Amino acid sequence: MSTARKLTLPLSRGVLQTLHAGDECVLTGAVYTLRDAGHIRLLAELEETGVLPYHLGGQAIFYAGPTPEAANRPFGAIGPTTASRMDFAAPALYHAGIVATIGKGRRNEAVHEACRETGSVYLNAVGGAAAYLAKRVVSSETIAYDDLGTESLRKIELLQFPVFVAIDTQGFDIFEERA
Repeated sequence: MSTARKLTLPLSRGVLQTLHAGDECVLTGAVYTLRDAGHIRLLAELEETGVLPYHLGGQAIFYAGPTPEAANRPFGAIGPTTASRMDFAAPALYHAGIVATIGKGRRNEAVHEACRETGSVYLNAVGGAAAYLAKRVVSSETIAYDDLGTESLRKIELLQFPVFVAIDTQGFDIFEERA
């Protein structure tokens, strides 16, 4: 990925505006993992308080359920989860301050609209490469929902983690010819 854009997390709205659907990128810095059950809890907390908890404003959420520690790494494997499963939560989280999500596969129209309205992006990680991607994670810390196991909210540090811009801030999508 020698032509990939090197991005440092968290991503600013200014940097997000320069990304285009199809861009290859490598991410370095903190991202938060969360899946289905964790999203339900996070939305409940957001609804109760009106603000994103756990300092998630301006952060990225990686839809992943990592495996236990292995090979002297925080995880044996960590791959993207099918993002459409989180479509029920993504628009509200983008509007509350999440700037990017990472997963695999297509998103619904509400996610496209939320990316346009908020200046957020959806990034795609390659599925089927979970053992390789685990080599790009240097640390992990459970932040909340520990009882959910692999679906808990974790803060992980990435080092040159490969992704593609799937939906940019204008709503362009690598899976469709659309704006």
